[in-house]
Amino acid sequence: MSSELHQWHAEVLGSRVVSALEKNRFKAEYVATKAEAKEKILEQIHEKATVGFGGSASIKELGIKEALLEKGNIVYDHADAKNPEESGRLARLEMGADIFLTSTNALTMDGQLINTDGRGNRVAAMIFGPGKVILLAGINKLVENIEDGILRIEQIAGPINNKRLNIKNPCVTTGTCMDCDSPTRICNATSILHKKPSGIDYHIIVVGEALGF
Repeated sequence: MSSELHQWHAEVLGSRVVSALEKNRFKAEYVATKAEAKEKILEQIHEKATVGFGGSASIKELGIKEALLEKGNIVYDHADAKNPEESGRLARLEMGADIFLTSTNALTMDGQLINTDGRGNRVAAMIFGPGKVILLAGINKLVENIEDGILRIEQIAGPINNKRLNIKNPCVTTGTCMDCDSPTRICNATSILHKKPSGIDYHIIVVGEALGF
């Protein structure tokens, strides 16, 4: 019964945020499971498309990259880089890909996306560059408003991503943002998408399960 209630609650919230996203000119839909989300993403990507990855733990969790490589797609992922120079080159290729796959740090109930980056490659590609952006948002990313979204980044996404990347910034010790001046800080550029950016195809999939951080 508990599982059914969680599913019901996720669907109610997911449907509300999808309606808000559509009012903000995004194409959006709700799916109940990760498996459905993976299927929805893969069916939109033909085998000749170039695909950029925005460093998303949510996308990685679904095994999308492996499925695309098996299909024969050309994939750009700066996570594969062996040095900073190659990372920068791949990040620029991601921005010009036919399709850019990413998630979001926070999604407000009125359909706004809040994201924070270290060098800005992901937030830049979410706004301009790729032919199409496909964005995946687990139900755990939903927040009430922009202030709560920024708080989520400071208290959850930022510290956990520092730990995931093995970057020893102060938040790894405290578990919350310390607004540090560290040269390895990964929270340098924040974007808020109030509406769909002009001139770009945007598809947001809200999933009724937790994904990423």
